[in-house]
Amino acid sequence: MTDITAIAGVKEKDERTINEIMVKYSKLLWPIAAAVLKNVGSEQDVEECVADVFIDLWENPDKYDPERGTLKSWLCMVARCKAIDRYRALSKHSTVPLEGAMMVGRMGMQDALLQEETKRELAAAVNALADVEKDILIRRYYYEQKPREIAKALDLPLKQVENHLFRSKQKLRKAISVC
Repeated sequence: MTDITAIAGVKEKDERTINEIMVKYSKLLWPIAAAVLKNVGSEQDVEECVADVFIDLWENPDKYDPERGTLKSWLCMVARCKAIDRYRALSKHSTVPLEGAMMVGRMGMQDALLQEETKRELAAAVNALADVEKDILIRRYYYEQKPREIAKALDLPLKQVENHLFRSKQKLRKAISVC
């Protein structure tokens, strides 16, 4: 099932389609929510976050824009946002710590702009990677999964995951290196 047919099925309120999406992506979304909630949330909080992602898709399928990325990526970002919202509600911290806000002032405007430019270059370089490389890289450094966990989740040999990580890091270094 392609992303377009999946969204079309959800828009038509086809329960089989949403069930297929849930079966396909639940195992991916669970560690994302769990990573955010690991110090404050329970297993039920993680489960609710994952369920909220699918509820959001069911109620608002038009929020997904296929031109901006895959359904898989969109679901991952929604899961992360839902987990962050739950984290804030559980820990009662919905504001940025003062020292974080003061850091930007100390760095100076020029350094802050350079940092933003580097972030944009890095994001573009990551988006230019092949889907498998991008998925492995995001799982490793964004969701802090170990290579063995990634290999198991993606049904790949461990050595292949390690090779993808090595080559992806080389590509990223080359893409954002300053000449």
